[in-house]
Order: sequence, then C-alpha cells, then structure tokens
Amino acid sequence: MKYQSSRGKYGAVSAAQAITMGISPDGGLFVPDCIPSISTEILKQMESWTYQQRAAYIMQLFLEEFSPEEIKACVNGAYNEKKFDHPEIAPLIELRPGLHIQELWHGPTCAFKDMALQVLPRLLTTSTNKIGETSEIIILVATSGDTGKAALEGFRDVAGTQIIVFFPQHGVSEVQKMQMITQEGNNVHVAGVLGNFDDAQSGVKNIFTSNQVIEQLQQQGMKMSSANSINWGRLLPQIVYYISAYVDLCQRGYIQVGEAINIVVPTGNFGNILAAYYARRMGIPVKRLICAANSNNVLTDFIMTGVYDRNRSFEKTISPSMDILISSNLERLLYELTGHDSQRVSQWMDELKNTGRYTVNELTRSQVQEIFWSDYAADTETLESITRVWDKYHYLLDTHTAVALNVYDKYLQQTGDNSSTVIASTASPFKFGSSVAQAVLSPEQIEGKNEFELLQALAVYTGMVIPEGIKNLDKRKIQHHTVTSAAEMEEVVFSFLGIE
Repeated sequence: MKYQSSRGKYGAVSAAQAITMGISPDGGLFVPDCIPSISTEILKQMESWTYQQRAAYIMQLFLEEFSPEEIKACVNGAYNEKKFDHPEIAPLIELRPGLHIQELWHGPTCAFKDMALQVLPRLLTTSTNKIGETSEIIILVATSGDTGKAALEGFRDVAGTQIIVFFPQHGVSEVQKMQMITQEGNNVHVAGVLGNFDDAQSGVKNIFTSNQVIEQLQQQGMKMSSANSINWGRLLPQIVYYISAYVDLCQRGYIQVGEAINIVVPTGNFGNILAAYYARRMGIPVKRLICAANSNNVLTDFIMTGVYDRNRSFEKTISPSMDILISSNLERLLYELTGHDSQRVSQWMDELKNTGRYTVNELTRSQVQEIFWSDYAADTETLESITRVWDKYHYLLDTHTAVALNVYDKYLQQTGDNSSTVIASTASPFKFGSSVAQAVLSPEQIEGKNEFELLQALAVYTGMVIPEGIKNLDKRKIQHHTVTSAAEMEEVVFSFLGIE
C-alpha cells in the first residue's frame, strides 16, 4: 500500500515515509491509495480480542511494510496499565438503552488525543529506522488544547526528536494551559500564540512548506514532522477505537453483527470524525456520522450547504478544543469522495487560502449529506446538557462530549432514527472543570474559587477522583514562558532549536 498526496504534486510514498514526513511537501495530506476491508467473520473473531489485539490487526492492514512484531511492540508500548487507568483502554458505557458513550480519555493527559499520541512516537521511530533516516526529527504542532499536551507527553525524551508546540495563549482552558507550560522533558518546547488556533495552525503550515526553513534545518541535520492529525500516523490509531466500539456492542449483545449504528463526534479539525469515516469505509455498518459543532459551526454549514466559508467571527466557547474555523482533515474526505481528484481538491484548497471559502460540486455535496449529519450547540445548551445528564443519569460530561449529546438529541428529534448510537467522549470532565462546575454546582459552591479549587469542589460533590494527569497541576513548576505573535513563529522555532 502506498500513500498519495491529496494535492497530487508529490509522488507516492510508503507508510513509513508518510509517517516520518507528516505532511506532503506540496501542502497536501497523505492518504492511502486503497482502503482495506474487514469481513464479518473477523469482526466476530474480534469480540474475544483485547483492545491491543484489535489495534495491532487493524494497523497492520495499513502498515504493510511493518512486521507484526514491530506493530505489536508499538501497540503494547502505548496501551498498557502504566499509561491508561482503565483496563479496556477505551471503555463503552451505556448511558441509556440504545445510547453508549465511548470514553477515550483514560490516558495520561485525560483527553482522546492520547489514544493516538501514545502510539505515534513509537510508529515514528520505527518508521525512521525503517527508511534509514538519520536526521533529528523536529515535531511541529499547533494545538487547540488537547493535542499539545498529549504530543508533549508522548514525545517527551524520545531519542532523535525534539517537539515544539504552539497554542492560542488565551484560547485554551487553564488546565490545558498548565498541562503544557509545566511539561518536563529535555526535548520539549512550548509557546503561546497571540491569536486563535487557526492563526497557530496556519503559522505551522507555513513553516512546514517554507523552502527556506527546510533548507536551514537540513544544514543542521534536522527534518520536520507533525503530531497533528494531518499525520497519517496520528489518524490511523483513531480508526481503531470506532471499530472496537462496534465490536463491543456486538460482543455484549446490544446489536447483531451487520446491524448499522450511528456515531456522534464533537468536531473541530475533522480528524476524529474522519477516522470514523474510514472505519465505515472498512466495513463497519454506520448509518450516519453525526458531526457535532459548537458556535464555530463552519462544518455544520458545510455539511448542510456544500459551502465552506471561514469568513465569520471566531467564537471563544467553553468547548475550546473545537474553536476552529479551518478544518484541515476535511481535505482528506474531499479527496476520497471525489475519487482522488487531486486537481479539484487543490483548487478548493487554493480558494480557501485566497478567499476564505469554496463550494464543492453537487455530486460531492450529495455524497457528504448521504453520510454525514450535523448541527451545533451554543454554550448555554452545552451547560444544560451537562446538568440534565448529571441529574438524570449521574454521569458527568465534559463540555465537548456535552456538545455531542446535545446535537445527538437534535438529530433524534428531527429524524426519529433510534438506531444504536455511540458518542465519542473526548475528555475527562475535570479537564474543563470550571465550566462543568457551572453546570452542576450551586453559585455558592462556585463563588470565589479559582479553576483548580473548583476541581476539588467538583470532586467532592460528585464523588469522582481527579485524574493523576490533572491533580495538583497548579503546584507544578512552570517550565515554559515563551509567548509570540503568529508572524514570529518561524523565529521562535529557530530560537528553540538554537539556530541563528
């Protein structure tokens, strides 16, 4: 299996090359040239497999030049009791009959990004060894909050790498910010960007495609790669948990093999829901992929109209990991739906860069609407969903999962489709504790408390334990103090790497 650039101006590469490079030099994203399928018989066999066994089997299908032993080492090194606080890794919880929540936040940083970013460093080092790459790999990351800490933790002290993370200085929760700026490690660098996530993401993409930067790094024996979901090695492990959720539903007798389900994903950069799309392409029976947005509802508008338009006000919400107006991974979906028409995809991406909008053709729009359904939740609706679910089920949602539940309820009301449904739960409620506290605690319990005091109050009230990755964050030493404008990000990269 080879990997093609979605822009079509760079030759096909191996899986190891795609993972090492992260993004194609033409600005496109690497996409497998074919999608392997999983038979009904294999799905039935998977019912008795561990999460690790399921992951190794699925990833092997896309990483043909990796040996089974190499993949097994990557998987077992990532998903174990030292890293994850739940033996099932991605447990499925029944909220009510027909509706399950898949908790994807039992890893070291309490967010779903751990599901991919615990395994990506292992895939990357295996890939560099496989292709004989001797350069030091510089991992460049833009984050809306969760990817940054998960990437820092995953690549911390990994030999032959350095990692640089940019986050919106005033666009993440206090917990997310403290997780990043207190990160220890000999090869980690962090900088706040005076702007929003899209500013940070555009800055990183510009650095990736700058010939001047590439040449200067080469002179120092360095090459760039990515830990964002633009890297196929980040996206591939995310496909696993959707297939695993389906198998769990079958294994527990909630559905029969072959019965279609719905999957609901709170979505900003489109990577997490794209992984669900690939699971569907591989043969998991999925009726609808429900794309749940917050007030930055550019994806909802696109799915409804076929027009992608980022020319709108940027909203700061209580679900900050979804505060995104340029959804990078949508490019991969368009490449797939147009039959790998890289010329057309390139045209749309050029229009987006130059005018901030593009309109897909009628066939592509109808294909999108056949698979996807979308709506969005305002902050008030998000808080109401957290309150209602806690009161009714004694289950505590974070702000992003609450967006997903709110949108799913709208889907039910509008369609009456009561197919079994899985909601991707993307973060521990304690990661966004101050907002969650607003939804379940009284004004008296909240008054005068900072974000970290609210975590304690939330734990006492709910009887839940604050996860290790968040506990006592406010008492840890701040390691990183750099703040930059988007325009100066390139200089910051050189400064971190000691390049004049």
